[in-house]
Amino acid sequence: MLKKDLNPELIQSLCTDSEKALQFIADLKWEDGFVCRKCGHTNYCKGKSFASRRCTRCKREESATANTIFHNCKFPIHKAFYIVYSVCIEKRKISAKELSDELKLNPMTCWKFRRKIKECIEQHQDKPSDEISLIDILLPT
Repeated sequence: MLKKDLNPELIQSLCTDSEKALQFIADLKWEDGFVCRKCGHTNYCKGKSFASRRCTRCKREESATANTIFHNCKFPIHKAFYIVYSVCIEKRKISAKELSDELKLNPMTCWKFRRKIKECIEQHQDKPSDEISLIDILLPT
């Protein structure tokens, strides 16, 4: 189901540390190697921000969260990862208000991000629910 083994310790660290969560997303995103979305070049160097990569040909920088469910996420990535975990892995029926209280975020922020996750899940409705992987949710595009 998942390419990476998601043990409880890893999940705990991803939901509490933004750098670890970003690195995990980058590792998933570029598991098969970096390919520049602008020019198709495969060579890169480290980008200006953490876990980003810069194409050595066209100099375009791509963050780990670009073109993922975390794209344009304005709140800490580890909190976003916690919401993904709550909705997808634990499959809890948790309200936006409960998430808001737990994470100290605006309820509307939690509601919108939860809706974004559910839209990604709906895109994969042709698959049986036990075959939808976390990778399908995190990297929808």
